[in-house]
Amino acid sequence: MKRSIVALAALATLSAAAASTAAYAAKDSLLGAAPERGTGLPSGQCLRSRDIRAHTIADSNTLLIRGGDKQTYRVTMAGGCLAGATQSDPIITRNPPGADRICKPIDLDIGIARDGFETRCIVESIVRLSPEQVAMVPKKLRP
Repeated sequence: MKRSIVALAALATLSAAAASTAAYAAKDSLLGAAPERGTGLPSGQCLRSRDIRAHTIADSNTLLIRGGDKQTYRVTMAGGCLAGATQSDPIITRNPPGADRICKPIDLDIGIARDGFETRCIVESIVRLSPEQVAMVPKKLRP
């Protein structure tokens, strides 16, 4: 009897933790709901990695970058990869060998350098923001 009460309590705790994690992951960014996983840029809007000029961290899953074209891009990460990162933490970008254009999430390999260690992130989507969306971003978070 005691064993089943302990098992039920453990199951309830795990269920509550899973629900809380799912709710946190589903939380919308200040820009609204994240784009669908796998969303990339149309071929005419692709970004070159060497043209990334600035970045800001909007929330634990959202990186905003400014390209050399002065456009702002929203890069959505999986799993709260940016949690605990600060605006001054360097981002590390890598492209597959021979590739410089970023069009799809798979084209962008991002890491965040913190305290001498790198945390690698899984990019889920990348979109170019409209001027209206950029206007919604608080000035201190604009790249």
